Amino acid sequence: MATVYLIPAPLDEESTTAIPAYILDPVKQCNVFFVENERTARRYLKKLDKAIVIDTYEWVTIHKAEAQVKNQFIQKLKAGKTIGIISEAGCPGIADPGQVLIEAAHQQGATIKPLVGPSSILLAVMASGMNGQQFSFVGYLPIEEPQRKRKLNQLEDLSAKFQSTQIFIETPYRNNQLLETIIKSCKPQTRICIAANLTTANEMIQTKTVAEWKKQVPDLHKQPVIFCLMG
Repeated sequence: MATVYLIPAPLDEESTTAIPAYILDPVKQCNVFFVENERTARRYLKKLDKAIVIDTYEWVTIHKAEAQVKNQFIQKLKAGKTIGIISEAGCPGIADPGQVLIEAAHQQGATIKPLVGPSSILLAVMASGMNGQQFSFVGYLPIEEPQRKRKLNQLEDLSAKFQSTQIFIETPYRNNQLLETIIKSCKPQTRICIAANLTTANEMIQTKTVAEWKKQVPDLHKQPVIFCLMG
């Protein structure tokens, strides 16, 4: 029976300190890697162990797991290969195209082995001071201003009604525009946690009300950020 290892990647490409040492043994058992970015995945494995001979592995780039890649994945499963899935950052299958392959692995009866590693979403919730008993990750918000404002107001209402933390993200080069919309559209008492550059030397995690953020707006341009909202 084929085995699929879900291998976490560092949130900070320059450091593997958040990666548990036990990851290395499953990596060495793999025959094939399905990865979001082959170049960074190769560099990551070399940082784990310089003795790894990268070219002995087969490499397939996921590319949002379109049909061709999914078919390749299924063929490797049927051949009994041991497969590793590596996200660009964090945990495979969480806000990541690897989910499609994991679903296919279940359908083929493969053994799925999730490995412990950093998840920016969970780290943000842990550090936010918001409700960790009930929360929702809603991914990317709409790009257009009117739709984004409407979505933020919906998240505020949901959070207030169910006392749940609402978590979302944005492409790093649009973070400032999103924060601007939050400040303009959300209620002054709504709490917003900004968790930026998690696990890096420049990590910044702060939870403030919208009214407080309005007084001092941070520059989040091109930084990886998780936003948490509590209405």
